[in-house]
Amino acid sequence: MSRFEEIFRTGEIPLYLAPMSGFTDIAFRELCKEHGADVLVSEFVQSEPLIRGRERTWRDVDFTPGQRPMGIQIFGANPDSMARAAALLENRLYPDFIDINFGCPARKVVEQNAGSGLLKDLPLLEKVARAVVSAVPATSVTAKMRLGWDSHAFVHIEAAKRLEGAGVRVLAVHGRTKAQGYSGEADWEKIAEVVRAVQIPVVGNGDIRDAETALRRVRETGVSGLMIGRGALGKPWLFSQIKNALSGNAESGAETPTTEAVFSTLLRYAETLAKTRGDAGTQNIRWLLARLHPFTYGVVGGKRVRAELASCTTLDDLRRLLEKN
Repeated sequence: MSRFEEIFRTGEIPLYLAPMSGFTDIAFRELCKEHGADVLVSEFVQSEPLIRGRERTWRDVDFTPGQRPMGIQIFGANPDSMARAAALLENRLYPDFIDINFGCPARKVVEQNAGSGLLKDLPLLEKVARAVVSAVPATSVTAKMRLGWDSHAFVHIEAAKRLEGAGVRVLAVHGRTKAQGYSGEADWEKIAEVVRAVQIPVVGNGDIRDAETALRRVRETGVSGLMIGRGALGKPWLFSQIKNALSGNAESGAETPTTEAVFSTLLRYAETLAKTRGDAGTQNIRWLLARLHPFTYGVVGGKRVRAELASCTTLDDLRRLLEKN
């Protein structure tokens, strides 16, 4: 059993930061780790660019030692390519686990029969998982999936059992179908069905936006962990709030940060993120402004700051904007 897998034997509920394309970059992961996230996962990347050595793809999966336990999520529908990519990752970056994406509903992914597209072809889904597991004997393999293609094709139980049989060590389940995308409500009862159907740890994902909801979902379903995605955007302190609730200390450190603290965190995040691209990233920050928007929701002056972000070109522009608000 790997050190990563041992976190599920401590009796505590590990909190994951869900991989989200365009948001869970190395800088945001650092913030979430600082605020209590136990397990981090990279933005998902396609297997073929890794094999070809595409510099940007390898940059997207890079991480710091302080972010461990750290997983890298890959997607694809070709078992051989997925296996080769996983082996390269194991040999070059030594991640704590490699996660296979069987849940992304994006058209450009599904059109390649990857992501949640594989929920329509469970034999191929299983082959992909087996190939990756065989390719990285020294690394835990995990997977993330949805409930099925649509409400007429729930496959969560069969898919989970196939993945467990293929050697997947931990399974994250998003309680929606591909057809739902991110609309409607996550079905946590079906996540509970997966918990009862397999022996491996199941991590629940979907609509965790506050500590009260997190606590209720754990009690209702018996999940071994929680994965927080959109609820953490602009709110990395959500992890510490949930940890306090799970430990019975809901009153301790669970307060919402002040506007000043939120803007200070926003600026620090922007500075750290800009530095990841060197001089080009710091001289013109327009490429990162969309990632700052979530920090401005629900705080005093947030709407005004959000409206004026588009006028910021440099970090100094951003500092001046935040100072006057």
